[in-house]
Amino acid sequence: QVTGYLDDCTCDVETIDAFNNYKLFPRLNQLLESDYFRYYKVNLQKPCPFWDDNSHCGMRDCAVQPCPSDEIPDGIRSGSYKYSEEANNLAEECEEAKRLGAVDDSLSTETRQAVLQWTQHDDSSDSFCEADDIHSPDAEYVDLLLNPEGYTGYKGPDAWKIWNSIYEENCFKPQNVKRPLASGRGESFIYLTTKWVSRVCVEKRAFYRLISGLHASINIHLSARYLLQDTWSEKKWGPNVTEFQQRFDEVLTRGEGPRRLKNLYFLYLIELRALSKVLPFFERPAFQLYTGNKSQDAEMKHLLLEILHLAKSFPLHFDENSFFAGNKKEAAKLKEEFRLHFKNISKIMDCVGCFKCRLWGKLQTQGLGTALKILFSENLIEKIPQSGPSYGFQLTRQEIVALFNAFGR
Repeated sequence: QVTGYLDDCTCDVETIDAFNNYKLFPRLNQLLESDYFRYYKVNLQKPCPFWDDNSHCGMRDCAVQPCPSDEIPDGIRSGSYKYSEEANNLAEECEEAKRLGAVDDSLSTETRQAVLQWTQHDDSSDSFCEADDIHSPDAEYVDLLLNPEGYTGYKGPDAWKIWNSIYEENCFKPQNVKRPLASGRGESFIYLTTKWVSRVCVEKRAFYRLISGLHASINIHLSARYLLQDTWSEKKWGPNVTEFQQRFDEVLTRGEGPRRLKNLYFLYLIELRALSKVLPFFERPAFQLYTGNKSQDAEMKHLLLEILHLAKSFPLHFDENSFFAGNKKEAAKLKEEFRLHFKNISKIMDCVGCFKCRLWGKLQTQGLGTALKILFSENLIEKIPQSGPSYGFQLTRQEIVALFNAFGR
């Protein structure tokens, strides 16, 4: 049993359980089954940027079944938002701009290059993730309900290498702590031991706890949807208690397991806080969950707003004002470090050899990256106009789908 208060927060496990299990999760689950949230576009063919990797998992449970394009709702496939007159006009203006060429031909090559770099910088300066190019021919829509996260058989040195590089390269541990990872039985049971965590500042501690929470979430899902029986006639999936205990039992993990689970609660709190903050973006009449089915889209927007209002009503939110609150120059440097570390982790997901694990890894890191982007854009969100486009703060459909599905995990 995991009980009591979480470190660095005024919140406790029991409050989160009651709020989530009875109020929030049933509504969220309904939202995630809708067309807008079940289709996620992903490029699973991107090469690993850190090491040569040809070790793709050959097991059939590692495979991801992409959607034939005729099964994708028209509104999602066309990527347009046609429900408001304003959105229509905006779409036409964009088309016109594209037709005329986004960069003036009379500019010198050098200037044109600079203009393109500025727009890329504008797009990327607030991003915590290396986003897929969804216009790439390799990017395909995946139905998340037909490709659920669970056990795939992907383990051993390859899986170990992924977690090792995430923790070793990207968690702000003190220099004198040497590779504190152990590969268990050569499988991916590795976690950083938490003895050093109390020795670093609250921001670095939070970063580690978010990654540990993400790791715990993934391991819970593979234990909960485990291949229990595989015969020619049938496959049987279900909870594997032994697998769960090996990762989280207090005795078997020498006290680490309950801490890992508390880090999952911490991750939940951070993502819940982001949902409560982003309400003004979704409340605008111009924002629509456009799939082409007008009545369902209106119903889902209503449910979405209900979930966000519920998130806002949570009594014991994490106070992110404790982050980056010291010396302004130091805080800005640390914040940028935080962003780049996380961006690196999102790139490591392209090194995961199992496509189904890669899909859910990319989706959950993009979801957490979007939550961090929201928390660090509070001033911009407060300035969003009630009508008209939101230039200061934007979320793509990819980010929206990733944010809610990662929170659903």
